[in-house]
Amino acid sequence: MMDETIATAAATLKEAGVDTPEHDAKILLAEAAGCELRDVDKAMLMGDGLEYDAVKFDAMIARRAKREPLQYIVGHAPFRYLDLQVGPGVFIPRQETELVVQEGIDWITRNGLYNPRVVDLCAGSGAIGLAIVTEVQGSHVWGVEISPQAVAWTRRNIEATMRRWPALASNYELEIGDATSPTTLDKLDGTIDMVITNPPYVPQSDIPTQPEVRDHDPELALYGGSLDGTLIPERIVRRAAALLKPQGLFVMEHDISQGDRLAAFASANGFGEVRIRNDYTGRPRYLVAVRSGD
Repeated sequence: MMDETIATAAATLKEAGVDTPEHDAKILLAEAAGCELRDVDKAMLMGDGLEYDAVKFDAMIARRAKREPLQYIVGHAPFRYLDLQVGPGVFIPRQETELVVQEGIDWITRNGLYNPRVVDLCAGSGAIGLAIVTEVQGSHVWGVEISPQAVAWTRRNIEATMRRWPALASNYELEIGDATSPTTLDKLDGTIDMVITNPPYVPQSDIPTQPEVRDHDPELALYGGSLDGTLIPERIVRRAAALLKPQGLFVMEHDISQGDRLAAFASANGFGEVRIRNDYTGRPRYLVAVRSGD
């Protein structure tokens, strides 16, 4: 019976063009049953039944068939060791951004920084900054976000994170403002150990084909402000250069088409040791650079 339920739902999603129909059907069934994905898999393996809200499940399958993002339907998304609340108005954190965070944490560890000062520009859901503040003992993170809709989600995730780790309540500060403006967090200029960011970077000439991205991710968090998408990332490079202390680290996610241009721009705007790193699929995905100076 459970196999049939999943098969029927998956067929509906496959017909709608969903890339991972069976996986999504299982996730939605787990949500309707108030359990974990592994419980659904176990029930299917053992041939057991599973109590779930059929009306809720059918409604969620219908929403997914209209290509609403899975994360919006269930209301949360995993990111490293966090489970973040997401919904309309906020960018859904992606797996490749976990690599960006790991790059920063590895650098902090290698350099033996006990109380690193970190700025997360374009914070969105808070994924990057909250991952760092919970994984790096003694870190202090400032997150910057301008979108009122995204800020509402950031605040929800800050509150949820601090309920889980109350000792960190004073270690994360949210600044509502333009991440590219020279006046945003200007009191911190020259004092920051690391700036880490996943800014809007999608080229306006390259509108995403996936309905989940094109129709649901907020444009403010998606497009980089120019045909090639580098306008906002280049402004972020300049802001990071001002915030960082000499030898501080800059890590920025970017489009696979932008690596060479952004590397050259960073080299010309205060950074050395500029490198482009690949994502899980081997495509150039993020820039790593060190602030020049002694």
